Parts: sequence; structure tokens; C-alpha cells
Amino acid sequence: QVLLVESGGGSVQPGGSLRLSCVAGGLTVSRYSMAWFRQGPGSEGEGIAFIESDGTVVYGDDVRGRFAVWKDNIKNTLYLQMNNLKPEDTANYYCVAKTYGSPWAGGYRGQGTQVTVSS
Repeated sequence: QVLLVESGGGSVQPGGSLRLSCVAGGLTVSRYSMAWFRQGPGSEGEGIAFIESDGTVVYGDDVRGRFAVWKDNIKNTLYLQMNNLKPEDTANYYCVAKTYGSPWAGGYRGQGTQVTVSS
């Protein structure tokens, strides 16, 4: 049984930072393509940071230069470092894991962790 558990969300002022974690159970993160998605109120899920099983990293335009994604294969955990946060970053952030070449929509996903950016 696969289980992805996110943590690290919270409330922060604009310009602040947070680090999100996604601990994986039942799969080995090094063998999966993984990503962080976010879903704001009234909007669909948006992929913002992707890391393939070969290590290739891709960021969405809205977060490039501010966010960083990486895997810790020993801890079997996916991370997202978020810097210079903006109010428009407010959303529920969740991680997704999939096998290479399969669609993200069919991947495993966690419940998410809420990030709120406001002054």
C-alpha cells in the first residue's frame, strides 16, 4: 500500500519561507517521478515542481527561481523549499508519485498541507 504524507505547511508573511516534506511509504522515491502540485480555492491542481526518476527537474513559471525540489533517497522523502513567498502562493500543496512515462493524473497523491501567505 502506497502512502504519501505531506507536512511543513503553515501561515507565513509575504517574503517568508517554508519547507515542505512528503514522506513516502510503500514505494521507493528514487524509482519514481515525483512532483509537487498545488490547488488554490476554486481552482484546479497545478503542477509546480517536477523531478523525474533520472533526476531531471522542471519548475513552473510561477515558482522558478523561488522554489527548489529534491529527493532524499535515504529518508525516502520529497522536499520543496519555498522562498520569497507571495500571497498568490496560498494553496493546498500535495505531492504526486508516478512511474516514468505514465500520466501525472494517474499517480499516487497525498492529502496535502496548507500554505497560507498573508500579511
